[in-house]
Amino acid sequence: MDNIKFKKDGRIGFITLNRPTKYNAFDFKTVQEFEGLLNQLRYDDETTVLILDGGEAKGFCAGLDMETYGPEIFAMKPIKAYEAQARMSRMFLAMRQIPQPIISCIHGAAAGIGFSMAMASDIRILAKDARFCAAYLNIGLGGADMASSYFLPRLIGSGRAYEFLLTANWMDSKTALELGFASRVVEKDEMITTAMGLAKTMTEKNPMGIRMTKEAINCNLDCAGLEAALQMEDRNQMMIAYTLKK
Repeated sequence: MDNIKFKKDGRIGFITLNRPTKYNAFDFKTVQEFEGLLNQLRYDDETTVLILDGGEAKGFCAGLDMETYGPEIFAMKPIKAYEAQARMSRMFLAMRQIPQPIISCIHGAAAGIGFSMAMASDIRILAKDARFCAAYLNIGLGGADMASSYFLPRLIGSGRAYEFLLTANWMDSKTALELGFASRVVEKDEMITTAMGLAKTMTEKNPMGIRMTKEAINCNLDCAGLEAALQMEDRNQMMIAYTLKK
């Protein structure tokens, strides 16, 4: 892979966006590489937790590459454009479906797809200069795109989510922390160290416990009620207990 870098240190996996001259904007090749990596990780039981960052780019991710892939999509026949849209959006479903918690380290701008990658992560560590924008609206499309209308209301509440999705205004790191969107705000050069501290704590736990905790949280965001949530928790705890007996 060229545009997405992946390496491992023990049970911690590191994903780095690697198009620094394009602000890590997603072209078709980047979509293919990220999609392929997520498919690989879904069945990787040797990696417990992932750290995602924007590498050497000026910002985390500028969204869709509007110099190349954006115009290509708009020029496609409707069915092909729809397929391209659906393929990109399912990346964020895949981020939730993989068993490893994702800790994203975000510096600079995270717009469009970059914002959605942050939302689809499980823990967000921000540099002080981090800022977010639902930029879909700014290119003439709807503000609800790439899973933003699902994730953002659940992360910060529907009231403020409406504001950011309907205006495409920027959310800075201070506001993100106040709204509960961010887990931590640190200096840029402390992001990876902070993420590794959290990741190492997770690797010291039962791997099945980490996996089932992520699954339970994600499933219970959409469950029908308390009883369904308890059923998920009970199932998970007994499965984990059984693996410990082995």
